[in-house]
Amino acid sequence: MTEVTPSGSGSIHVSGPPDDGFLTIHGGVGGIRFQLEELGAGAEKLDDLAVELSGMEVEIRRIWEDLVPFQDLPRWSGSLAMNAVGESERSIQRVRTELQRISSQVRACKQEYETAEWLAGMSRNLGIVSPGDIYGSLANFAANRAADDKTAETIVGLLGLEAAEVKRRVERDPWVWDALERDGVVGRPLTVRQEESVQVDLDTSPAGLLERIRQIDARGAGFIEVIEITNAAEKTYVVVVPGTQSAGSGAGGENPFDEVGILEAMVYSSEDMTIAALRALDAAGAELGAPVVAVGYSQGGIHAMNMSADPRFLHDYDLRYVLTAGSPVAGINPAAGVQSLHLEHREDWVPGTDGAPNPETKERVTVGLTQTPRALEGEGTLGPGHTLNSYQDGARLVSASSDPSLVASTAALGGALGAGGTATATRFSLSRTKAPGSDLHAADNRMRERGYGGR
Repeated sequence: MTEVTPSGSGSIHVSGPPDDGFLTIHGGVGGIRFQLEELGAGAEKLDDLAVELSGMEVEIRRIWEDLVPFQDLPRWSGSLAMNAVGESERSIQRVRTELQRISSQVRACKQEYETAEWLAGMSRNLGIVSPGDIYGSLANFAANRAADDKTAETIVGLLGLEAAEVKRRVERDPWVWDALERDGVVGRPLTVRQEESVQVDLDTSPAGLLERIRQIDARGAGFIEVIEITNAAEKTYVVVVPGTQSAGSGAGGENPFDEVGILEAMVYSSEDMTIAALRALDAAGAELGAPVVAVGYSQGGIHAMNMSADPRFLHDYDLRYVLTAGSPVAGINPAAGVQSLHLEHREDWVPGTDGAPNPETKERVTVGLTQTPRALEGEGTLGPGHTLNSYQDGARLVSASSDPSLVASTAALGGALGAGGTATATRFSLSRTKAPGSDLHAADNRMRERGYGGR
């Protein structure tokens, strides 16, 4: 684990993004930002303690002054008492001074880190990348004839097309928003049809949960899955959302996971997909307040993360964890208490299309994968790095890692789902409605007005 110690920070040490074999980990309990947040909180406590000690110094000085009239008494009762009180004052002063010195070092360390983050952000905006990133990008292009995550992130940032910024621009411009809805690009509610319920042997590891996406893709286009599993006598539900599925009839057709679905997820905040997921959970028997884990690959990961920031979803269910693979989700800020794990392969340009790195927090861990990507038959249309198989390989490395951030994150996932075993998977087919003026559209509008996501 790399040590990152800013100048002037003395003996204060923080650990940089660790490299664990083929994994580079950002965020979580072992992340620099969380370490410095903890140090900052500690500095505040040191300051409070120093204030208390300062008050004690004043009180001891008063006691010493009260003893002055007795200094001519026998040494054992007068001057010795004064010396003892005076020494205690000096001892407390030394402790207070040391506490204030440590506190100032911590604050200097935190400030230098924040300055470094700001400079790094400015460099990204100017298109400045490190020599290591340049070499890695060139090597990847030579091998795969495709851009990597850093290249995509830099280009999108230079063009000012960061997902969060584009979304803000659209929201500020009613004409653009109205045009998108009028032309049927967004705002087309989804029909949700329950197809079947089957018994499955659920592997609750990150790799096992990604395998459910493979099973859903095999079922056909436009499907999602809700899995019910009993964990410590509590029913928990997993919402599984697939990646982009090219529609045979062209983008913007009935399949909500076509290319237009990416726009709906990144700009429209998965408005209708979240309602569909709520309907599916209700149909699968999930009671209000039930624990939920959301899993998504590529486009599906954006939908899953949008659920973590949607008040309607959080009103109905206790979303505890989100797992994404190959998804551009930097612009989505989950609600407090929702833990998330993001897998992003170095040779996959898709996660870089949001134009920014994922935020680093205690509850949000991003893992950069550098192992050689592997594609099964039919995979790899967007490059070898953007394959479900490669992300499953990376997920297995995550489960085997001893990195503190990954250990804590996977433990949280295990706490939500338990050890796995027999579970009930209910599959739903989703399709976009054709006419915005249909009765179903009106019903969805009423649900939105109530704010309960279709309840």
